[in-house]
Amino acid sequence: MIPSAVRLREEFVAGERSAVETVRETFARIRQSEPALHAFLSLDEPGALAAAAALDRRRADGESLGSLAGVPIGVKDLIGVRGSRTTCGSRMLAEYIAPYDATVVERLRQADAIIVGKTNLDEFAMGSSNEHSAFGRACNPWDLSLVSGGSSGGSAVAVAADQVPITLGTDTGGSIRQPAAFCGIVGLKPTYGLVSRYGVVAYASSLDQVGPMGRTAADCAALLQAIGGPDRRDSTSARREVGEFSPPDSLRGLRIGWVPEQFGPGLDPIVSESVESALRWFESQGAVRVPVELPYARFGIASYYVIASSEASSNLERFDGAHYGFRADGSDVTDLDRLYRATRTAGFGAEVKRRILLGTFALSAGHADAYYGRASRVRRAIRDDFDRVWQQVDLLLGPTTPTPPFPAAAKTSDPLAMYLADVYTVLANLAGLPAVSFPVEPTDTRLPIGAQLTGPPFSDQRLLGLVHRYQQEHDWHLRRPDPIGLPAGIPVSGADS
Repeated sequence: MIPSAVRLREEFVAGERSAVETVRETFARIRQSEPALHAFLSLDEPGALAAAAALDRRRADGESLGSLAGVPIGVKDLIGVRGSRTTCGSRMLAEYIAPYDATVVERLRQADAIIVGKTNLDEFAMGSSNEHSAFGRACNPWDLSLVSGGSSGGSAVAVAADQVPITLGTDTGGSIRQPAAFCGIVGLKPTYGLVSRYGVVAYASSLDQVGPMGRTAADCAALLQAIGGPDRRDSTSARREVGEFSPPDSLRGLRIGWVPEQFGPGLDPIVSESVESALRWFESQGAVRVPVELPYARFGIASYYVIASSEASSNLERFDGAHYGFRADGSDVTDLDRLYRATRTAGFGAEVKRRILLGTFALSAGHADAYYGRASRVRRAIRDDFDRVWQQVDLLLGPTTPTPPFPAAAKTSDPLAMYLADVYTVLANLAGLPAVSFPVEPTDTRLPIGAQLTGPPFSDQRLLGLVHRYQQEHDWHLRRPDPIGLPAGIPVSGADS
């Protein structure tokens, strides 16, 4: 049984367990389920044990301990960890070793968390199923034939399979929340600018955000508290502290908005009923349901994929085979055009190429205003829609994904169908808002279902506090995959809330 991150820290500080003991238990669990689940792309057991031993000595010497002291954590493999591979799930960076820590990693170390390894992801975070990883997909522990969600699939699987209690993911259009929903855990996309992006390989710079993933809202709140806050090295960092995690005593009078259009055609009836059950619970606690409109939401997917792909085409221009990373065998450095062509053809996967081409076209002469310019204006309109909604309600509640987790390979041949899996999540990224996915009443097949709470800017901890209240009366987040869906040897256990 793996305790929550909050409980692990309490037990360590109280002297009830050593950090070395915790790390050894962690790697024992990981060995039981890897490589069948493939949640991790790399592991650092010697480094984690050394960090744990140093932490045990500090505790013995009476030194002060950080807010995540003794807690093992996995880090998505596009976040720089000094001295470790940072592959971005791509052949292009298969052997790249990060020369410095990302700000969020620095803050994890300051909080005395113990980094055990780097988690699997869609290549350069471009995907909604984790099937676009160059090194093989992370499998959903509820059923290995199903996708884990993307792009932070490995981070979600590592928590859902009890490998580690918390992980870091990144979210550009739903890449934390969608895998959280598919794997039955909590995942928060913070307000844009609340968490530093310094040291994180960029996909779409105006949309990317690092965030916490865990089984409980309290764990996510503790992780957010550790990594968030201003950073002078990130020009997009907000001058705002995270704020305290303070779950409400009462939900009476809370105005919960819901968008009727989100519960119409396109939403699986199973998901609709599960999310509706969560809405009814909030109403039973005294909250008031208020129907609201987001007129420009229907343009969200189109706007998002133009903006994200445009920024990706610019950000990935640096991978040319001339400076660092992969270079195609036999490339002639005296002919740069051939070098670039051969390297990018061999180094990038099909989905990354698709988005680079789409973005390059959208930014090309004669098309920039018709595509990127128009998408940017729609983005502004979506943000204005939300500004009007916050005058009517305190937050929004709706589905995270339109379907339960789907079979692997079901959508890889139809990119548009795959993109529509993000229809409910991209809006928060376009508007820069915080949004959290949390598990609600599961389907008849016991597959996880996620509901999504979205709030005004910098209401991150309030959203997690509301999820915490929900989790105090429901145990969906504590349920584990049925052994039928797992490879032999993976234990099914409970957890501390």
